[in-house]
Amino acid sequence: MRISEERERVRDRLAAMSGDFSSARAGFGREDVAEPTVPDWLLESDDDDDEELEPLTPRFQAVPDRWRDMRWSPRRRGALALVIVALVATGIGVFTVWWGSPTMQAVPPLPAAVGVPITASGQPSTSEPPSPPIESSRAAAPVGLVVSVVGLVRNPGLVTLPDGSRVADALTAAGGVNAGADTLSLNLAQKLSDGDQVVVGVVGDSAPKTSSTAAGTGGAPAAPAGGGLINLNTATEAELDTLPGVGPVTASAIAAWRTSNGKFTDVEQLGEVDGIGPARLDKLRPLVSV
Repeated sequence: MRISEERERVRDRLAAMSGDFSSARAGFGREDVAEPTVPDWLLESDDDDDEELEPLTPRFQAVPDRWRDMRWSPRRRGALALVIVALVATGIGVFTVWWGSPTMQAVPPLPAAVGVPITASGQPSTSEPPSPPIESSRAAAPVGLVVSVVGLVRNPGLVTLPDGSRVADALTAAGGVNAGADTLSLNLAQKLSDGDQVVVGVVGDSAPKTSSTAAGTGGAPAAPAGGGLINLNTATEAELDTLPGVGPVTASAIAAWRTSNGKFTDVEQLGEVDGIGPARLDKLRPLVSV
């Protein structure tokens, strides 16, 4: 709708209204009646009614007819409000973009699997894991044998040997045998146990050359053949030889100590005899008397 048509309609309505009120104003003087106030823009002549209007652009044609003649002229407050709204919208957009952006975070390294080898393809190997190493302290724990070597040897007494040692090793640890010692009756290849005794005698001696007196068997020592205690002061060498762990050489050593020092006054004095150590003394204590 053109502007000229709108103006014509307004003028017609005003003319009709002024005609309706003409009778009411007839009795009054013309000076008492004020002329109707008409807006200036209605009184303006429409000089461009006959002029050919420029063709409307497609964008302008898309605007509704009632909005085409409107003018937008914001004041200072309106412009300031629009600027504030634009700034707030910009801030919200920036904050949204910043909040949604990914952040870099350090990831701790994964612990390596213990005992699970990784193949070239990156998959764990299905083979059995290697066995844990044996602690050196356990492997290096000293374990040995304590053996008594008596008789015709250079250094009779207790010797300490490693596990698996034999009679020949015990004789070597005792300094070797003396002249006239009978080594043919000894089984030099026999393995020794902890607490064994090796007796080196003379040729023709029929006494056993080795005897097992290992401690910790849990049983009580064997009793003498007679069933009673053997008196260390009155027993002969043959009677002393019947004691467990006491051979002919040890029996002779007991008799020699008795001759040199007199009678035994205490069983504990057996510990002073060559060839009788603490372990052997513990076994002989319940079998002898003074």
